[in-house]
Amino acid sequence: MRPTVHDIAAEAGVSLATVDRVLNDRPGVRGVTRARVEAAIAALGYVRDVAAANLAKSRVYPLVFILPQGDNPFMRGLEAQVRRAGLHSPAERTRLSVVSVPAFDAVALVRAIDAAIAEDVAGIAAVVVDAPEVSAAIARAQAAGIPFVTLVSDLEGSGRDHFVGVDNIAAGRTAGSLMGRFLGGRPGPVAVLAGSMRLRDHRERLDGFLAAMAAMPTARTVLPVLEGQDDPGQAFALISRCLAATPDLAGIYSLGAGNHGLVKALSGRTDAGLCVIAHELTADTRAALETGLIDAVLNQDAGHEVRSAVRVLRAKADGLPVNAAQERIRLDIFIKDNLPPAGPDEE
Repeated sequence: MRPTVHDIAAEAGVSLATVDRVLNDRPGVRGVTRARVEAAIAALGYVRDVAAANLAKSRVYPLVFILPQGDNPFMRGLEAQVRRAGLHSPAERTRLSVVSVPAFDAVALVRAIDAAIAEDVAGIAAVVVDAPEVSAAIARAQAAGIPFVTLVSDLEGSGRDHFVGVDNIAAGRTAGSLMGRFLGGRPGPVAVLAGSMRLRDHRERLDGFLAAMAAMPTARTVLPVLEGQDDPGQAFALISRCLAATPDLAGIYSLGAGNHGLVKALSGRTDAGLCVIAHELTADTRAALETGLIDAVLNQDAGHEVRSAVRVLRAKADGLPVNAAQERIRLDIFIKDNLPPAGPDEE
């Protein structure tokens, strides 16, 4: 049977109020008495239930989500999910806030992380870029005792507590397998549209895609990656030039955002043989699936990711284990025939 505060009080010969002061490091206890209580705690092997203590104190957990600015519909959907979760957060003793930083800007991201550390928040969740200064900022959060979760794109080796997102290498392999199967024996190269190779999730998706394509029975060229910075205008220009310069283009894999520009560049084409696979179910990709401009969309549930990040940060703040099975983010594959009803965050 686990020892209780009553056992500590009896062992040390003090009141429950004194035990409570020692456990919560409050003043009003003489040094000799504090030493007696701490000796009783050690002798009994008492392990404090931090979650229960925080509940008793009605502790509120301020959690900060740091998300990139811009027209990326998935990120805007992620932000909407954070704000939606915030409506219910008082009942769950959490206070959620969103900080927006320019996309792919490591310096701005570091400033936002350091500002959250200075505010002594209970946890930070952020979409990160792969840069040494970002890893250093995460290390500062860890040193301050603030749990840190990476969202969507991981930064393994940075000291973060947990990654919330899909297996991006598996996502890329899935896209490559679908591309190879859809194209069959049709010849022609394949283009890849990315946001930025500074994002680990984009690099991992590319690695998985290339591995799957290399394993296909029909060998084909994968053209150099087009980096559109997740900007619809840049994506439109890059894909338009690629289509004009590569008349035998067999497929396009869009592994980031900027799909509004991709769809605009594809509109009006009559080449039904071009296979297009993209990520994230948004208003643009849904419409393109329905009209046949896009063949398949790989999707991750933004709502699940936000809820998972909150659960993980709360558990870490309380020193509790994380339920790995509950926090595993599923990769969904949508084609025209299995589209779900449109959600509120498909902008």
